Amino acid sequence: MHPPAASRTRIVVTGMGLVSSLGSDVPTFWQNLLAGKSGISKVTLFDTTDYPCKIGAEVADFDPHLWMDPKDARRNDRYTQFAVAASRMAFKDSGLDSNTIDKTRFGCIVGSGIGGLDTIEKQTFKLWESGPRKVSPFMIPMLISNMASGVVGIEMGAMGPNYGIVSACASASHSIGDAIRILRAGEADIMLAGGSEASITGIGYAGFCNMKAMATTFNEEPMRGSRPFDANRDGFVMGEGAGILILETLEHALARGARVYCELAGHAATCDAYHITSPDPDGTGLSLCLRNALKDSGLTVEQIDYINAHGTSTPYNDRTETMAIKKVFGEESRRVKISSTKSMTGHLLGAAGGIEAIACIQSIITGYIPPTINYEHPDPDCDLDYVPNTAIKHPVNVAMSNI
Repeated sequence: MHPPAASRTRIVVTGMGLVSSLGSDVPTFWQNLLAGKSGISKVTLFDTTDYPCKIGAEVADFDPHLWMDPKDARRNDRYTQFAVAASRMAFKDSGLDSNTIDKTRFGCIVGSGIGGLDTIEKQTFKLWESGPRKVSPFMIPMLISNMASGVVGIEMGAMGPNYGIVSACASASHSIGDAIRILRAGEADIMLAGGSEASITGIGYAGFCNMKAMATTFNEEPMRGSRPFDANRDGFVMGEGAGILILETLEHALARGARVYCELAGHAATCDAYHITSPDPDGTGLSLCLRNALKDSGLTVEQIDYINAHGTSTPYNDRTETMAIKKVFGEESRRVKISSTKSMTGHLLGAAGGIEAIACIQSIITGYIPPTINYEHPDPDCDLDYVPNTAIKHPVNVAMSNI
């Protein structure tokens, strides 16, 4: 049992940073989301000739040397480079001073669903082509999924709790949730939390394509490829990037005169206990998660204004997610605004929860809700208000991020 929400330590967000196909700063990212701009294009990071899916949401023109020493950048995978960049942005945005904070009370949790997949692919080729002596001595630290969190901790001087969470699409959201619990427990005053992913690689696409999970219909019209809740959706489009938040106890933030973006009122995590890739068709696990998050926050369905949906653009997820929202929200499900920003960013796998949390925060700050683009053919099984195609001005006091 945990104490009532009203009596718990309150946790707030004071900094945000991201790297994405729609921009590598929060204002640009948000402007492009509200404009309904797609960051999806034809893949350039590898040759897609033999692949059923040829599109993705790549981060263009990313220069890791802007954020890391060139030697350190070479010794880290792209997913770690993204994490360092987004973390530096978030720390700067928070107004924290590395010279004055108690670094033993500053922790870091950066999740990743896969970790250094590009490193795994390239070093495996070196092994096969040239033998074991050609494999990089940095291969293992480059590929392991906690390395983003470890390197960010080193770069930021964060000496508090530090680990990486690996839970597929939920990695960043679970990282934020664990950070909330650490702060509530009094084990830190400041937590850096979120996720990073860079899996637009040949082996990544081969695996997902052979699972029949990726979009294939719109290879010649990439911006139409991700179409959550649309009747003609046929799979997800992979994205890459990172989304990072700086969390503090409200007491710590107020004591230093920090700008507070919002409060993180609650979090929950559940398991379908059903299948390794398919959601429970009854939406039981997700319904439980939504209810538990509401219980943890002390809020009711009537108080929720906006849900940033998982909305992967896969036939199973979107139908099941709609069903789960109906189960929990009842008649309120017709009122609440729902959108999937994956229609524009693609699916960032383990980083999705980080940038989608930022989208929720921006909706609260600005009073605008980003759209679900490419919603052209209503699906009878997906019949809620997904803010189709055009952003709307709508007051948002409470938002939920569903991963």
